Amino acid sequence: MLWSCRSEFAKANFEEDLAMDTPGLKKAMTTLEFLSQNKEARALYEMRKKALLDEQSALDYAETRGRAERDKEITTNMLQKGLPVSLIAEVTGLSETEIEALNKKLH
Repeated sequence: MLWSCRSEFAKANFEEDLAMDTPGLKKAMTTLEFLSQNKEARALYEMRKKALLDEQSALDYAETRGRAERDKEITTNMLQKGLPVSLIAEVTGLSETEIEALNKKLH
């Protein structure tokens, strides 16, 4: 019986040591320990996690929108310089239809 207790203790210590050396495991163990707490703590954890995901989603959307606006500005500048639509499409990745629509707005 004593051997069994020592074996379990050694196994627990090995797992803790392994977790401290492996960032992903450490985070998983910390999260598991946290989620083992009461319902209120779990609810707070879930709310915080959702808030972080929402924030990241908003940042991703803003970045995408900013890039689209930048592409339009570059396209407008290229049109004003008289570059061919096919070249602008090749450089910017916009379709010729999108470029023509921007060109109509300019004139």
